[in-house]
Amino acid sequence: MRRRQELLLGALGVLLALGLCEAVGRAGIVRRSYLPPASEVLTRAVELAGDPLFLAGVGATVRAWALGLGLACVIAVPLGLLLGSVPVVDDAVRAIIEFLRPLPSVALIPLVSLLLGSGTETKVALITYASVWPILFNTVYGLGETDPLAKDTLRAFGFGRLSVLLRVELPATAPFIAAGVRISAAVALVLAVATEILAGFGEGLGIFIAQSQLATDGTRDVLAGVVWAGGLGLVINTVLVWGERRLFPWTPEHRGER
Repeated sequence: MRRRQELLLGALGVLLALGLCEAVGRAGIVRRSYLPPASEVLTRAVELAGDPLFLAGVGATVRAWALGLGLACVIAVPLGLLLGSVPVVDDAVRAIIEFLRPLPSVALIPLVSLLLGSGTETKVALITYASVWPILFNTVYGLGETDPLAKDTLRAFGFGRLSVLLRVELPATAPFIAAGVRISAAVALVLAVATEILAGFGEGLGIFIAQSQLATDGTRDVLAGVVWAGGLGLVINTVLVWGERRLFPWTPEHRGER
């Protein structure tokens, strides 16, 4: 029941937003060259689904997103387990982490472009950098929330440090890691599109948006590209939330959902 209410309220919110945009565009409050009616934007977005070149660009963006997010998981989860399990290592690298974490990934685009060029490698590197932090800190936090009684029980039965990590700490931390991956997935998509927009050439959804804004009366295409980007984000988040509900139904945020 709760999930159905969320879906209905979400659909209602989308319809109200679209209706408002349609009314503003039709009434002429804002020039159509700046804000076309929502119906025209959605129609164009549907038309783009039949454009092979556009779909190839979307595929390039999704590939960079998946590679960057995958590399972030490979780096962040083991590093988070290490930092959360060995306080000495955490103390040794804490200053470096706190220095790097606030650096905006977009500000690194010129440097990374000089080192790696302007292709997929640059996008993947920036996506990986931005996506590492939510997964890393969620992993460390999850380890800190592990039940100490369960760990002490295994130690009392003679299990070693690695066994405790694999049998208790990692399963208990898994929901936190999954939440970090979900947050990083959104960050990764933002970085993929933003990097393409700032690059201005190549292939990708961001390239389509960047080139459309330079065209005469290209606002409709820009907004249609934004609709596609938002749709991708919605689909990704929905899939990840569904996966969390199936894998970790005992967590407080999913317990009791129907």
